[in-house]
Amino acid sequence: MNRMTRVRTLVGAIALALLLAGCSSGPARDDGRVTLRFQSLAWQQESVAATRELVDEWNALHPDIRVEYVQGSWDSVHDQLLTSFEGGEAPDIVHDASDDLADFAYGGHLADLTDLLPERLTSDIPALSWQSVTFGDGVYGVPFLQEPRVLIADAARLRESGVRVPTPEHPWSWAEFRQVTKELSGDGRYGVAWPLKEPVSATLNLSLSAGGRLFHRGADGKVTVRFEEGDEVVPRTVHEQVNTDRSASPITLGSGGSDTLPGLFAGKYAMVPLGFSYRQQIVQQAPEGFEWQVLPAPAGAGGLAQGVSPQTLSVAEDCPHKKEAVAFLDFLLQPRNMVRLALGDWMLPTGRQALADPALRTPEHGWAVGAALASHLRPAPAQSVRGYPEWKDKVATPALQEYYSGAIGLGELRKRLEEDGNLVLARYQR
Repeated sequence: MNRMTRVRTLVGAIALALLLAGCSSGPARDDGRVTLRFQSLAWQQESVAATRELVDEWNALHPDIRVEYVQGSWDSVHDQLLTSFEGGEAPDIVHDASDDLADFAYGGHLADLTDLLPERLTSDIPALSWQSVTFGDGVYGVPFLQEPRVLIADAARLRESGVRVPTPEHPWSWAEFRQVTKELSGDGRYGVAWPLKEPVSATLNLSLSAGGRLFHRGADGKVTVRFEEGDEVVPRTVHEQVNTDRSASPITLGSGGSDTLPGLFAGKYAMVPLGFSYRQQIVQQAPEGFEWQVLPAPAGAGGLAQGVSPQTLSVAEDCPHKKEAVAFLDFLLQPRNMVRLALGDWMLPTGRQALADPALRTPEHGWAVGAALASHLRPAPAQSVRGYPEWKDKVATPALQEYYSGAIGLGELRKRLEEDGNLVLARYQR
């Protein structure tokens, strides 16, 4: 267990103990003051500081509606929230990700915010982002931060190779990307390292760029898995880079993103596909003199489209002060505050006004590349699929891991994703 994982696990344990200590809001106090408990999943030093500062600012301006900050953990949030919801001890305001909300929304644990959200907020955040938190006829969260997957590249290595450097206006195709990684390989070095310890979301989200959908909803509302031509492009590219071209490291297939950074710094890998927020770790950890740049992920039939699961803020259904909770969300997500949160987490805000801020469009550290990708982000393909967690864990993850390692072929991958996968999903759609 690395240092970051230990820290997150410890923070999660502390948060769970605090939440299980008792119901957060309860009735208004005798003095009329409302107290709301806000569980934040901010974990980087900058983002924790920014979030705490905003909570303090709210409390200074609203003495009758006090918000208590509680630190949560991404590593344990689903199980921790499930326990607290079922025990009637959930935080009033919940920080999570959109792909984790479906079961909580359908289970009646989150408040429908449709009639509570201010028009300023609903109009500032694009409709596509709202789709990621819409389940049935209700809106169960506010999407506020998101990150595209990008290529973090060794700039000096690209320059020395003479390959064409892609831009958001002229990205590499998936075929060109494969060719470039071959040109950058040799002498024990690889053109790319794919950190695919958790391969499903990366594969599905990047497959939108190639026109992949995978999940198809019929007129009866039921979802089936079909692994079609567009869905093949990304996994086939990775498979060929690892097993045929030898341009991708086979070792990193079982690694997390942070595990690949030492190899990138040492020149073993020319590029690593990572989430946009990894730039913060690179700034902190890169050795002096290491030149790096941010490149857009390859494009296909779907252009630069890729799936994302935005970070979200929701209100618990059991919260007795929903209007006050939404008022706090409106404050927290004012454009100027959304910029502060985005800078702290090294991500992109969903709000149009915040995204236009010059601080998020500077060439430094690749901010401008990320901002240029924002309009191409789409809700993750599995966003509203009931049974997705089980399908991912029991079917898709082992099947993709075996395919990427060369243990099975494309036909077997298709069979397992479709036949085994549809058996799993059918149990949730009866």
